[in-house]
Amino acid sequence: MPRVSTTFDLDAVEWRHFADPTCTEFKIDYEYSLLGYDVAAGRLDMLLRYGKGNGHCRRHRHVALTVTLVLEGEQHLTEILPDGTRKAILRRKSEYALAQADALPHLEHGGEHGGTVILSMSAPDGILFEYFDDAMNSTNILTIQDFVDAWNAGVVHGIQAPPKAA
Repeated sequence: MPRVSTTFDLDAVEWRHFADPTCTEFKIDYEYSLLGYDVAAGRLDMLLRYGKGNGHCRRHRHVALTVTLVLEGEQHLTEILPDGTRKAILRRKSEYALAQADALPHLEHGGEHGGTVILSMSAPDGILFEYFDDAMNSTNILTIQDFVDAWNAGVVHGIQAPPKAA
């Protein structure tokens, strides 16, 4: 499995930031760091850090089986159930979760002070995430290869990553 980082020390890994000020429904503001991957085996491990003030990642569902461990702060999820109702889930520091493949679409964010999780994903077909717009239409599928290619190119899901500090 190629390793991008030999540590999950939050002060030592390379972070990539994404924010979308055009989203008016919730505050999209997060960072991620790739730890390691094996495209052929369908495996990707990463850190995800939610911005302070309830920073969200984009509306999505995990297609891959996903292990989550909360390292700092909180992880809040709002699952969107098939009937349109919503279910709130709160995970705090040191809590662990295992989500089966093809999870429900959800909103995901940190607490008021943010939060950091490690995600370990297994995707035999290579598909990690499916993203949705505010009408719950599928807008994008992200594979392990897409993720690795973007990381290696220095971009964040097609958006140029900020320059590294000198």
